[in-house]
Amino acid sequence: MTELLKSADSFDLLIVGSIFILALVLLWILLRIRSSKDVDALIRSAGNETLANFLIPDGNDGEIHIEYALLSPRGVIVIDVKDVKGHVFGSDAMQDWTVISDKRRFTFNNPQHGLYDRMAAIKRLLPDVPVTGFVAFTEQADFSKGRPSNVAILEKLVSELQKEKRVRRAESLDRFLPNWDRLRHEAVAAQVGQLLRN
Repeated sequence: MTELLKSADSFDLLIVGSIFILALVLLWILLRIRSSKDVDALIRSAGNETLANFLIPDGNDGEIHIEYALLSPRGVIVIDVKDVKGHVFGSDAMQDWTVISDKRRFTFNNPQHGLYDRMAAIKRLLPDVPVTGFVAFTEQADFSKGRPSNVAILEKLVSELQKEKRVRRAESLDRFLPNWDRLRHEAVAAQVGQLLRN
């Protein structure tokens, strides 16, 4: 009888522990979803129009993924978001950048190269429109040794773009709209092409 009670207690403890772990995993997933929605809403607030997570032709018989493209009074702005926590060490010349945080250290490929490829693909489609781009890190990233070219802190970049949007509101976007429509059309065509190939 005692062994039966001990096994029942162990089973109850196992169930409670499993429920607790499952609750933690669900909480983590919900926080990640909320965080990505917050970033998406933040970026969308910075442009007059926004395209997100789309494909366009890369000019080499392939396609390239664009995370965000914003239409603004200055033209098209390409934004790649990086959500890392810790000290980031990188430069224009380095192939790999390093992140060092309290808990871990890791490297990743220099994100500027991909950004420049995305900017070139948009520029190829819209030769008459100024195209700029940024690799935007969330504010959890610390560039204590300085930020490389085309790298920004997301929240500061969005604040700057929102201010520019308010100040330059009177400027017409009409000169860019036909080109923006072409970019949108190319994005839709690439998506449809992907669906037909699958």
